[in-house]
Amino acid sequence: MTSTASAGTTAHISDPDQAQRRILRVLVASQVLSGAGLAAGVTVGALLAQDMLGSTSLAGLPSALFTAGSALAAVAVGRISQARGRRPGLAAGYLTGAIGSAGVIIAAVLDNPVLLFIALFVYGAGTATNLQARYAGADLAAPGHRGRAVSTVLVATTLGGVAGPNLAAPTGSFTESLGIPNLAGPFILSGAAYALAALVLALWLRPDPLLLARTIAEAKDADTSTHPAAGDVADTSDGRGGVVLGALVMVLTQLVMAAIMTMTPVHMHDHGHGTAASGLVIGIHIGAMYLPSPLTGWLVDRYGRMKVAAASGITLLAAGILAAAAPGDSVALLALALALLGLGWNFGLVSGTAIITDAVPLATRAKTQGLVDVSIAIAGATGGMASGIMVAATSYPLLALTGGALSLALLPVIAATAYRR
Repeated sequence: MTSTASAGTTAHISDPDQAQRRILRVLVASQVLSGAGLAAGVTVGALLAQDMLGSTSLAGLPSALFTAGSALAAVAVGRISQARGRRPGLAAGYLTGAIGSAGVIIAAVLDNPVLLFIALFVYGAGTATNLQARYAGADLAAPGHRGRAVSTVLVATTLGGVAGPNLAAPTGSFTESLGIPNLAGPFILSGAAYALAALVLALWLRPDPLLLARTIAEAKDADTSTHPAAGDVADTSDGRGGVVLGALVMVLTQLVMAAIMTMTPVHMHDHGHGTAASGLVIGIHIGAMYLPSPLTGWLVDRYGRMKVAAASGITLLAAGILAAAAPGDSVALLALALALLGLGWNFGLVSGTAIITDAVPLATRAKTQGLVDVSIAIAGATGGMASGIMVAATSYPLLALTGGALSLALLPVIAATAYRR
């Protein structure tokens, strides 16, 4: 009886490989759009707050707010995805980010800092959803291909992520012609991009990857319980330990990346660089965050999660040292430092995501992933907020050196975990 039900269920399931290819295409399209929404706001958020408040010490507050908002959104998107699937969870998250973008524009027009901070908090939902989409890419992937599946989704963010900051100046000029403050311009791009990403997912993310993965797993469990295969082996993931390790890798890389990235446009502005120059540097940084993803995914699947996670800490240290040593008037060296910063973050995110996905069963996967991303968002909020205070009290070079040194904390934890295994 069970065998018949299982066979019927399996027959009803479309080819998983074909479904995975379709799902990745839809996720890629949505990530291109959401990348523009994410990057445009990051580029001018700190400058907008500095302009409205007249204080550098609070310039890190926008980053802290939209990363704090992303923490709440990560929980919501994770819970919706767990209950109803990835499609409604991700679409709702991007739509919320679009609403936050509209709020930022209204706050800039009214010159209202309180409304700005509330809107930036809501805008953070787009950041959380952009990250959560990587999990959807891995739902149907075989364990040996999860790194590459995650990287496919991440690399799609590159096109929008690089284009977004470089559209900061043109969109600013356009909004000025409408009587809207220049720095609010990129948030028009953000709102439109997030809304379109939500529409793409709502219409075309079918079948839902998480729901299909559960159906396939249930069918396989039924087949195995009725006809055990001689070659069947138990899941070798290390459960809670894997969740903790994967979360730690992503939390530390997010903390260091957010702190240095947030204050780089302010540092450049203080040395006479305009929005176009800072947009170029942030665009290169975001490109480095996502463009190497196919290579990183291959490295994770080929050489293991631990080695790539260790490479993340070393790369972030190099980024911090170079950012601290670079002259304030050198756009090239700052761009190189921010590129290394993005690469180190990419190593940490892809390896950490693979560790988490390996460790968590499908029954609780989306909810656990959402909670892990809360920790990542809190780390980003902490880094963004502390960065402005630290630069005001000390200097940007000291901030960069501190961040680089902090990233080395990954190495002993990874070494200890590898030794236990």
